[in-house]
Amino acid sequence: MTGIVLAKFEVHSPEVMHSLGLMIAKELRKGDLVLLSGQMGAGKTTMSRGIGEGLKVLGTVSSPTFVIARTHKTRDGGAPMVHVDAYRLGSPAELDDLDIDFENSITLVEWGRGFTEDITDSYLDVEITRSSNVHENMREVSLIGVGERWLGVIF
Repeated sequence: MTGIVLAKFEVHSPEVMHSLGLMIAKELRKGDLVLLSGQMGAGKTTMSRGIGEGLKVLGTVSSPTFVIARTHKTRDGGAPMVHVDAYRLGSPAELDDLDIDFENSITLVEWGRGFTEDITDSYLDVEITRSSNVHENMREVSLIGVGERWLGVIF
């Protein structure tokens, strides 16, 4: 499924990546699926922390690499945020085995491409690309809306 590029940002620090996550959180609602793609160290978890803060989740948002999925309840009783790291999963069936309530949660999936596209017709694909210059801390972040849910959303 192809999507529409909703916005592109140049990010020069972890603080800006976190702030971008806060901004994205303002647009999220129950049932949304967000795929976070990028190399190791690109900033996926930093962005997830910002999204979590924006959604007012309880506790610290950290990389779910070893637990694979972590559910964060919110302070205001809103939809929980489920943070998944699909890096160690071997197939979409393994993601299905986690029994995530996608319809009633806001789900962030790091390394999610190829694992989640059949879950819903609409998702936000966040692509983080690091600069090829190792001396730069710059990342380019593309927000790609796939499906009707993201039509008309402006970041």
